[in-house]
Amino acid sequence: MAVLYTNNYPGPPWYQINGHWQTILPALRGPKVAFRRERLELDDGDFLDLDWLQNQGNRSLVILTHGLEGNSRRPYMRSAARFFHARGWDALAWNCRSCSGEMNRLFRFYHHGEIEDIHRVTSYAMQQKDYQEVVLIGYSMGGAMITKYLSVHSPDLPEVIRGGIAFSSPFDLEASVDALELPGNELYKTRFMKQLGEKFRIKDQRFPGKLDMEKLDKIETWKQFDEWFTAPILGVDSAQEFYDLASAKNFLATLERPVLAVSALNDPIITEACLPLEEAKNHPYLSLELTPDGGHVGFSLRRNKHSWMEERAWQEILKWRN
Repeated sequence: MAVLYTNNYPGPPWYQINGHWQTILPALRGPKVAFRRERLELDDGDFLDLDWLQNQGNRSLVILTHGLEGNSRRPYMRSAARFFHARGWDALAWNCRSCSGEMNRLFRFYHHGEIEDIHRVTSYAMQQKDYQEVVLIGYSMGGAMITKYLSVHSPDLPEVIRGGIAFSSPFDLEASVDALELPGNELYKTRFMKQLGEKFRIKDQRFPGKLDMEKLDKIETWKQFDEWFTAPILGVDSAQEFYDLASAKNFLATLERPVLAVSALNDPIITEACLPLEEAKNHPYLSLELTPDGGHVGFSLRRNKHSWMEERAWQEILKWRN
């Protein structure tokens, strides 16, 4: 497809003066949504919590995947669910393991390259109704997950799965880790580490001896975090092995469903090094759209209650229909 530098995003409210404000302020509030929660029990003894907006007559489904340490209650998830539901779609906002408000049962965890669970969720959702079209939308980590999923499973997917849309997503996870170390990004790095560290302490209580908790307070870089904690909890030998496993760009060669990736050039934690700039230039199914503004999973609009992400996703879906 192509790499497009575009001004389609009309820009944020005047007071969101830079990429940081365009990232932080949209995350502070969102619409109220009356989700119906369902617990999906898994064959390995764990569970996933699914949050639905459904109408009996709907035959289109959007599956929403959140970002790192996000959940179905994030403003961008609720906003998208409401937007699509108002247009006659069912919306499924699912929570990765440990993210629904209750710690998962097993030692294993979720990560950027986790595609087993989204495969279970997608397969289960399509068993509930005779859906005529299914679209996957992911935010930040979630966009990387759906892209890897569509790449790996393209040959086996039913035709009703039209494609995926990824907003502010890191296709190169090592480059994303490097971006968190840039000046000005301490807020995001500290927040992620604190939240994940608390979960690792719970894991240590339930599965003593599997993690070296003495190292938790010695962490200075995100790569140390991944080397000492992420890799062991995922059962891989090193942070580098994790980055190779989790980076969606390493799987794009087998992608056979359309994927639109949208990212802002002023995104503080997704730099151009994180994006598939070369891969998208000649890829028949991948399109990369870059906007001057928007921040990280921000893209606020000046007057509408929803965000530009919903409008852009809807525009792309209508194009696929034609």
